Amino acid sequence: MSENVVHLHKPTDPPTPDTAPTVLTVVPDAPPARPVPLWVRSGHAVKSVATHETTRAIVRAAARHGLYTFNGGRIVARRAWDGRTGSRYERMIRAAEAAGNLEAAEEWEERLQRFRAARHHRRMDLLHSPVDAAKGVVVGAGMSIGALVALGVVMAINTGHVGDVKTQLSATVDFIALLIRIVQIVWGPALSIGPFLALLALWSVGRKQHAAPNWALPANVRSGEGEPITPSIVVKALRDLGVPALARAIKEMGDAGASMLGPITIAGCGVEVDVTLPSGVSTNEVQGKRRKLAENLTRHEHEVFITIPQAARTVRLWVADSGALDEPIGPSPLVTDDTMTADYTRGKAPWGQDLRGDVAALSLYQRHLLITGLSNQGKTVALRSLALWLSLDKSVQFLMGDLKGAGDWNMFDGLATTLIQGPTDEHVIQVTEMVEGAVDEMNRRLQAPPGTVFPPLIVLVDEAQVAFMCPAKGTGKDKRPYGGAKADSRYFMAVRKIHNQGRAVNVLMWQGTQDPTNENLPKLVREGAHTRASLALGTESQARMALGDKAVDGGAAPNLLRPGLDRGTLVVASDGISIPAGQSSITVRTHYIDDDAATAITDRAKALRDGVTTLHAIDRSAEHDPLADIAVVVGDAPRVRTKDVLARLSARNSGAYGDWSFLDLKRVLDDADASPYKSDGVMVVSRDRVARALANRDGEGSASAE
Repeated sequence: MSENVVHLHKPTDPPTPDTAPTVLTVVPDAPPARPVPLWVRSGHAVKSVATHETTRAIVRAAARHGLYTFNGGRIVARRAWDGRTGSRYERMIRAAEAAGNLEAAEEWEERLQRFRAARHHRRMDLLHSPVDAAKGVVVGAGMSIGALVALGVVMAINTGHVGDVKTQLSATVDFIALLIRIVQIVWGPALSIGPFLALLALWSVGRKQHAAPNWALPANVRSGEGEPITPSIVVKALRDLGVPALARAIKEMGDAGASMLGPITIAGCGVEVDVTLPSGVSTNEVQGKRRKLAENLTRHEHEVFITIPQAARTVRLWVADSGALDEPIGPSPLVTDDTMTADYTRGKAPWGQDLRGDVAALSLYQRHLLITGLSNQGKTVALRSLALWLSLDKSVQFLMGDLKGAGDWNMFDGLATTLIQGPTDEHVIQVTEMVEGAVDEMNRRLQAPPGTVFPPLIVLVDEAQVAFMCPAKGTGKDKRPYGGAKADSRYFMAVRKIHNQGRAVNVLMWQGTQDPTNENLPKLVREGAHTRASLALGTESQARMALGDKAVDGGAAPNLLRPGLDRGTLVVASDGISIPAGQSSITVRTHYIDDDAATAITDRAKALRDGVTTLHAIDRSAEHDPLADIAVVVGDAPRVRTKDVLARLSARNSGAYGDWSFLDLKRVLDDADASPYKSDGVMVVSRDRVARALANRDGEGSASAE
C-alpha cells in the first residue's frame, strides 16, 4: 500500500518541471567599491616605509654614528678637563671617604697637592717664558747666521771666489721661502679638511667606548648578546644589585664609583676584576645575589663567578665572554702526545683548563682523593683521566673496584693488580676485602725498617656510595656489616685507616661518589681526602659536604653549575693544584677522554710494565688453610705464644704467612671462635680452642653437605 507524504514546509525553490519554459534571471553588477582616500593610502605607505627593517637599520646607524661623534667629544673634553684640573683627584678623595678608606683619601689628597704645586710652578714659568723665548730666538738666529757666514768664508777660501761667502745664506733663505710656499698651498685645504679629521677622531673615541644608547648599537654588542665589561657597567650592575648600603655609597661617590674597582684584566675566556666594597657592605651580600649581578652584567648566572680573595671587604668577579663556557676546551695532552709519561712524585696530571684558559694540572703525590657530583655529570671520566695519567708511571700499582659495573674501567684489565666490577652486595664484599687487604699492606709497610721506599699503591673505588649503603653482614661469629658509617662497618673502617696513615707509606685512597648525603658519604670519610672535587650538585648543603665549609664560604658553588650543560666542569679544593692567591677553590673544565682513547693510553702504560696479572675477585678459598696450619704449628703444647705461632707459620709457608702480623692471626682466630688470650703476661694461642674450632667447622661442613 502506498502512502502519500505531505510536506508541511513549502520549498523555497520548488523544482521546475522539465517541460517548463526556461527563465533567464539578470543579476545586476555589484556597486563599485568606494575609492580609498589619497591621505589614507599615503599614510599606509609612510607607515610601511617607516616600520621597514631597512629603515630601522638606517635610523639606528645614523643615530649611532651621530652619537659616537657627540659623546666622543664629551669624552675628550672630560679627559682634557681632568688633565688640566684636579677634578680627578677630588673624585677619588670623595670616593675613598665614602668607602671609609681614610688612608686612600689621604694619599689622593697628597697627590692633589703635588699636582697643584706643579701646575703653579708651570704657570709662574709662563710669566718669564716670552722674554726667554725672545732671547732664545735672537741668540739662535745670530748663531745660525754666524755659522752660515763662517761656512761661506771657508768655502770662499777653498774656491777663491768671494761670492761664495753668501752662498749658504742664499740657500737658507731659498729653503725658507720654499717652506712658506708649501704652507700657503696646504693651508687652505687643511682648513677645510681639518674639522672633518677632528670629527673623525671624536667618532673613533665614541665608537671604541660604545658611547650610544643600547638600541642604536650593533647587534653583536647589544645587551643580551654580551656587551663588553667596562668599569661603568660593573659599577651600574653593583648599584642595581638591591643592596641599599652599596647603592647609597655608590651615589655618594658621584661619578667615581669605579674607584671601587681594581684593573679589569683579561682572564682566559673572560675578564676578572677585584671590587673593594664600601663600609657597611659584606661580601656575602654580593655572593648571595649572583644571579641578579650576572643579569645586570647581561650574562647568564653560570657565566659569573664570585670568590673572596685575601683582601678585606673585597670580592673577585670573573665574567665570561658571552657563550664562551659552552665551547669545548679541546683534547687532553694524554691523547695528543704519545710520548707523555708520568711522575708520581714530582709531576702533575694535565686535568683540563681553569676559567682563565690556563692549564689545570693536579699533583697526586701522597693525596687522598674524593670526586662527587650528581649522576651522569662526568665523574667517572674525570676520575679515570687522573688514573690514566698516573698509569704512565710504571712504579704505580692499582687496586680498583667499580661498583657500577658498566665497563668504564675495562681498559685497566692487565694493568691493575685487582679489578672488581659489579653493583651487587657480593661485589661490595669483594671490594671491602680488597680495601682491607690494602690496610694490611699499609700496616706491613709501616712496620718496615726506617728509610724503606715503597711503590705507590692507589686504592680506587668508583661509585663508593654503593659500599656505604650496602646492607650485607658477615657470616659466622663476625656479624659486622660491610656498609654503614659506624665503627663496626668494615668498608668505612678500612677507608678510615688508610686515610689516617696511608699517605706516609704511599697507600692512597681514591673514591668517586654520587649525590652525596651523610648516609652515603660519611663526614669522617669525606674530610679525610686531601683533594676534594665536585661536579654539579643540587643544593648548597651538598656542596658543603663535597668541598667543606671553608671552600663554600670562599665562593665555591658546585650547586650553581648546570646539570647536563656543565658536564665535566668541577670545583676543586686542594693544595695540589694552583689556586689564585686568597681563593680556597678553583673551577676546572676537564678534558674528555673517551673509551677508545683511554684504551690506547693504557696500552702504552702496559708496554712500560713487564706484565700484570689482574685478579677479578678476592679468592677466599686459598690453597692453604690458616686454621688447620695454626693447629699444626701449635702441636701438642697446651698453649703457644702468638709470637712463636707467627714464626712457625712463616717457616711452614713463607709465601702465605711471611707478611702476617698479630692482627692477621687474631682475625683468623676470632672468626673461628678461638681467640688468643693473655697468660702469664703474654698473648698465647690455646691448642684446645683451635682443635674445638676445627671440629665445629668440620661438623658444620658435614651437615651442610648432607
